[in-house]
Amino acid sequence: MAKTPKPAFVDTQEDPQRPLLSVGFLLLPHFTLSPFAAFIDTLRLAADEGDQSRQINCRWTLMGTSLSAIDSSCGVTVEPWENLRDPEQFDYIVVVGGLLHQGPVVSDAVVDYLQRAAHKHVTLVGLCTGSFALIRTGLMKGRRCCVSWFHYQDLVKHCSDVIPVADQLYIDDGDLITCAGGTAAADLAAALIERHIGRSWACKSLRILGMEQPRPANTPQPQPPAELKVENKHVRKALLIMEQNMSRPLCSDTIANRVSLSKRQLERLFLAETGESLQRTYRNVRLNYGLWLLRHSEHSVTNIAQECGFSDTAHFSRAFRNSFNQKPLDIRQGVGKET
Repeated sequence: MAKTPKPAFVDTQEDPQRPLLSVGFLLLPHFTLSPFAAFIDTLRLAADEGDQSRQINCRWTLMGTSLSAIDSSCGVTVEPWENLRDPEQFDYIVVVGGLLHQGPVVSDAVVDYLQRAAHKHVTLVGLCTGSFALIRTGLMKGRRCCVSWFHYQDLVKHCSDVIPVADQLYIDDGDLITCAGGTAAADLAAALIERHIGRSWACKSLRILGMEQPRPANTPQPQPPAELKVENKHVRKALLIMEQNMSRPLCSDTIANRVSLSKRQLERLFLAETGESLQRTYRNVRLNYGLWLLRHSEHSVTNIAQECGFSDTAHFSRAFRNSFNQKPLDIRQGVGKET
C-alpha cells in the first residue's frame, strides 16, 4: 500500500490563515491515478520556490468519508489525510473518478458534501469520471460536461440531462469544472495556478513536468470519438475496440470474439447499423482519425499512416484520397475543400 504523507502547512505572508490557492481532493473508489498525480504534482511544484514541497503558495489535502485506504484503478492505494473538512476552506474541491464498471462508487455522504460545497459557492472539479459524481448531485442538469472520448458513450447512455463534450481537454464554467483526465489534468491545474498565483508559477510547474505551456481548455483531445451514432450495444462495443486499436488493426474474428458474437452475426449487425461491412467501417474510423491528426497535429504523413494502421504512406494516401477526394498533403497545406 502506498503511504501518502501529509506535508506540513506553511503560512503565507499575505494571509497566515489562507493560501493563495486551496484545494481539497476527494478520491472515489477505483480512481485513475494519472490525472490525480498530474493535478497534485502541478500544485506541488508551484507551491514553493525550490523543490521542497512546502505548501506556501497553495495548499491541498486528501479527504474521505473515512480514513480507510482507497484503491486506484491500477491497484495502488492511497489513504485520506483527514475526514471531510468544511468546504468553505477551499477554493476548489476536486473529485477524482475512475472505473465505471465496478458499480456505484459515489456515496450519499459524498453527494451531500458536494451539494453543501456548491451551496457555499465553492467551485467543484470533476477529473476523469469524477464528473459523474457531480452529475449525481443534480448540479449539472442542462450543463456541458467534458468527458474523455473513451467514456463518451457511457455519459450519453447514463446521463441524458447533461451535454457531453468530448472534443476538448476541459470545460471551465466557473462554479463547475469538468476535465477529460489524463495529462489534461496538469493543464487544468496550471490554469488555476495562473489564475490565483501567476503565469510564471504555472509555467515553472509544467517545465519541470516536461511540458511546454498550458494547453487551452478547447484544445482537441488526442483522439476524438467516432462520429457514428449506433444503437446496438455490440456494434458500439466493437467501435470502441476499433478506436482503441488504430495503429495495429484487429481482424474481424478477434473483434467478434471480444464482443461475444460470431463473425457472421457481427457483420450482419454492422450492415444493419452502418450500411457497411465491419472492416470497411474500421477503415473509415482509422481514416477519420488520420484526417483529425492532419488537422490538429504536426506529425508527418508517414507517421500518421503508421498511427492509423496502414502498411505504408502510399497505401494510406490512396485510401485517404478515395474517401475524402483529397490528398493528405492537401489537408496539411489547407488546399481544397473542407471535408
